[in-house]
Amino acid sequence: MKPSIPPPMTAAQLSSVTGFPLLRVRDLEIHHGDRRLLSLPELEVRAGEIVGLVGESGSGKSLTALALLGLLPPELSRRGELHLGGLALEQLGEAEWQRVRGAGVGLVFQEPMTALNPLMPVGAQIEEALRLHDRGSAAERRAEVDRLLARVGLAEAGIDGRRFPHELSGGQRQRIAIAIAIACRPRLLIADEPTTALDVRSQAQILDLLRRLVREDGCGLLLITHDLGVVAETADRLVVLRRGEVQEQGPLLELLDPPTHPYTRELVERSRLAPAPVRPRVTARSGEREREPAVSGAGDCEAGDCEAGAAPLLSLRGIVCEYPAPDRGFFARGRALRAVDGVSLEVFPGERVGLVGESGSGKSTLLRTVLGLQRPSAGEIRLAGQRFTGAEAALRRRVQIVFQDPYGSFDPRWRVDRILAEPLHLMRPALDAQVAHARAVDLLEQVGLDASALRRFPHEFSGGQRQRIAIARALMVEPDLLVLDEAVSALDVSLRAQVLALLERLCRERGVATLFVTHDLAVVRAVTDRVLVLERGRIVEEGATAQVFAGPRHAYTQALLAAAPDLDRALAARRQIEAPVRTGVASLVE
Repeated sequence: MKPSIPPPMTAAQLSSVTGFPLLRVRDLEIHHGDRRLLSLPELEVRAGEIVGLVGESGSGKSLTALALLGLLPPELSRRGELHLGGLALEQLGEAEWQRVRGAGVGLVFQEPMTALNPLMPVGAQIEEALRLHDRGSAAERRAEVDRLLARVGLAEAGIDGRRFPHELSGGQRQRIAIAIAIACRPRLLIADEPTTALDVRSQAQILDLLRRLVREDGCGLLLITHDLGVVAETADRLVVLRRGEVQEQGPLLELLDPPTHPYTRELVERSRLAPAPVRPRVTARSGEREREPAVSGAGDCEAGDCEAGAAPLLSLRGIVCEYPAPDRGFFARGRALRAVDGVSLEVFPGERVGLVGESGSGKSTLLRTVLGLQRPSAGEIRLAGQRFTGAEAALRRRVQIVFQDPYGSFDPRWRVDRILAEPLHLMRPALDAQVAHARAVDLLEQVGLDASALRRFPHEFSGGQRQRIAIARALMVEPDLLVLDEAVSALDVSLRAQVLALLERLCRERGVATLFVTHDLAVVRAVTDRVLVLERGRIVEEGATAQVFAGPRHAYTQALLAAAPDLDRALAARRQIEAPVRTGVASLVE
């Protein structure tokens, strides 16, 4: 028997049901044998409402989402009541769950590239969601795909359904994932870290899109995130989880402005990353240390550990990277795409440099060039004073990377011990097996894991834990330069602070330089000495981090800073909006 899924609401119905509970959860518990992993006594999501679910890695956020979709692993057991409208979800079999997923509950995954089929055009993937739920004829479904692409803002950018996922930016792929999730007009949307991998402007656009969809469709949204700035800008109510237990829940301002629960207060404090301390600046002429930050150009040395007149560890001169245009598609035939356009930069021993820019600015292409994975069309790269093309084995050990998507950089069939040992072939002489094992255990402990992780597979870890394993792997060969491509984007605020503290210690004690590529401007401000802003393949602004953040000169930099989620700014804005409402309610009560 097919479950009776409530049909999509008409515009006339929306105004009369806004605020109606769409999702009711009572006494939800998830167990693994005798061990309780999650206890959720009560949760409601109402029509037109956004509920934020926050907590550290391992708090039970993703388990909650899996339970609401009937996707818990078979080794886990579930108890409690789950109601979507008048439908008792806990009583459904697998065949009935398949009809609920997509039609009753839509899911937006954290990593759209892994959620999308790389072999199918994106339009076919949207149409598949409609076809699986018998929504219209083939012609009607194709027309609906065009409407959905327009609704999520892709049609105006010239993106049609013939594109493949790899041809789109991260923000565009996330819009496709949202189009699939809303294709059948579900009553409830679950967004699991939907903006984690996006730059600040794409992030702001996706959050605006989700808010608009909730308002127009009258659906409810359960927003799962570790970013309190995102929650403060988006959610109406908040649920705080810790180690599978609800710490508190209620209206967002009541919980965060100011926070009173010790754990919530701890999360808020860790979200407010302090700016990096100003390091003594070494001048090449006199070797004297200056305390005031200055705008640094090519050849400046900002790291406190640099010697006067020190040579750069990494030097790029006039780097140009071009891709040949395809015979068909968005770009005109015969015209090359210039992804990096004449970039020059230097990184000194022990220095911390940030590289920021939105999706499509050329950051990833530039990183592949730095790593020797892609040869530039023009320009030269020098590493430790020697010309570097990527073929020099002795130099390759000296620069390592932590990729943006750790799961995609791991062999899923390998255990962690083999993953960590993967780069050891670069060591000369080779490390003894016992020494390598001891180093692996030590690095795991430094990034917040223990030796038991060595015998587990990547799929057994959360996204944040996988990212920490990736950082440990990069450090196994003791590089001089660590390139970090969104290295903390998947971490909650507590683990992010832990990893950033580790990177600071490495830079200070071991002389490891870092090139930090991220869309999280708060992280750049907290961990870098110098920042470079990349737009359309060109560096448009460069300088000491403190000075660029205090007074950005370029309009593009100003736009990035304005779009970045900021907890205090969001709370202040909400306070101004809700203060008149609170005053009016108080006067009525009196």
